[in-house]
Amino acid sequence: MKTILLVLIAYLLGSIPTGLWIGKFCYGINLREHGSGNMGTTNTFRILGPKAGTATLTIDLLKGTLAVLLAVWLNSALSPLIVGFFAILGHTYPVFAQLKGGKAVATSAGILLGFAPVFLLYLLLIFLVTLILSSMISFTSITVAIIAVISALIFPAFDFILKDYDILFTLVIMAITWVIILRHQDNIKRIKAKKENLVPFGFNITKQKPK
Repeated sequence: MKTILLVLIAYLLGSIPTGLWIGKFCYGINLREHGSGNMGTTNTFRILGPKAGTATLTIDLLKGTLAVLLAVWLNSALSPLIVGFFAILGHTYPVFAQLKGGKAVATSAGILLGFAPVFLLYLLLIFLVTLILSSMISFTSITVAIIAVISALIFPAFDFILKDYDILFTLVIMAITWVIILRHQDNIKRIKAKKENLVPFGFNITKQKPK
């Protein structure tokens, strides 16, 4: 019963449509009708500004972290990683937003913050470098997700950051990466067409030319 409750709580936490609610209740703006139409951090920054974007990023991150920590604090029979993954499912398919959610990046980072913070710090450094080179949040997110899988497979062999092989951890990282790639299909098409949206800094090494 406790396991079912934890899974439900994690899913409901993930289902909180942060950017959508901030836009509607604080700015009178429906994010689905502006920019990319997504309710995640990137579109919130673009449409509502840095305060709303930062709030969305923070809350979406903490949704994953809290789901993991609840499982730890309550001595869940189910791995905190699995419980946390249900927060990702909630974020991606939120019951509070017609099952049309975000792209899982921030909430996935929140799970790592609660379970493997040093690994998250490593990925954050990769994220920043890739973002500066590419000028694209989408490209950066996909790249870091793929690097996370490769790192989870390789690092334990060298006793670097990840000390031991953890099959469950690796499988969850693979599942997260699959979700992130799946949710970025439209972005991938735009990247291939050289039309992906850019952040206002960086080197744009792929020479995107958005409209």
